Amino acid sequence: MEVIAEERWRSLGTSAHVLVTDAAAIRPAFLAVRSILETVDETYSRFRPDSELSRLNQSTGAAVAVSPLLFKALDVALQAARRSDGAVDPTVGSAIRLLGYDRDFAAITGGGPLTLTAWTVPGWQALHLDPSARTARLESGVEVDLGSTGKALAAELAVEAAHRVLGCGVLVSLGGDIATAGEAPADGWRILCADSSETAPDGPGEVVVIRAGAVATSSTTVRRWTTGGVTRHHIIDPATGLPTAGPWRTVTVAAASCVDANTVATGAIVRGDEAIGWLERLALPARLVSHDGEVHRVAGWPVPLRPAA
Repeated sequence: MEVIAEERWRSLGTSAHVLVTDAAAIRPAFLAVRSILETVDETYSRFRPDSELSRLNQSTGAAVAVSPLLFKALDVALQAARRSDGAVDPTVGSAIRLLGYDRDFAAITGGGPLTLTAWTVPGWQALHLDPSARTARLESGVEVDLGSTGKALAAELAVEAAHRVLGCGVLVSLGGDIATAGEAPADGWRILCADSSETAPDGPGEVVVIRAGAVATSSTTVRRWTTGGVTRHHIIDPATGLPTAGPWRTVTVAAASCVDANTVATGAIVRGDEAIGWLERLALPARLVSHDGEVHRVAGWPVPLRPAA
């Protein structure tokens, strides 16, 4: 069985890519995935003033009834915070907005002089969910950003929807967050590991093969912007409220779920020097790239089919 059909487009401010093992399924797969991503955008985009998440962020500390999708996304974010011991925290919204990432990334411009300001991150414990009432409550001053887990969750929901309708093997990639469902191609799914999800399939990077599960990459080399002469990136250290300054520019992790892979990849960048030991304790295969380009492979990361160029 071979991957014989694919579709690429832009969604959620990043590259979207769906592959299927049945050529006849590509159009319905695209439609199923696109529908999920449109719903995700309407529900928990931080850049849409009419999204559910934006309305929740504007609440004044009262419990707010939310949709099943937003409740799930918030619950997933809290699980990620617990698993990462707070390294991946959904309450970084105000911090990242004050750093200049306050609109869709393509719309960010250089701007004039601006002082680099650290914002105290409230901490994930300031987000309260009530499953029985399906409500969410933010403590005063809390602004939620689901950038660390929301895209990975969207990839999972999209690949599940497409596979449920079609039954064939499906892979969905959203800006480096890759989820699979169904039977893989005979030779497996070939994954290019690179600093940016925009890298062409034959571009620099190493190629590995997976047959199930998910792969996610977090990187400080993308979603970078300059404001007032200061270059920043989107991965915030909750301990400082500022972009992380550790040794890793890119971390890629393989796991059973895309959310788990993304949580650990982002958490590793935030943890910095402690990342390798943490990954080994979790026993999750990972590939870490330092700022000078040195590659570290831990916990059984697969031997690449094609070494990095």
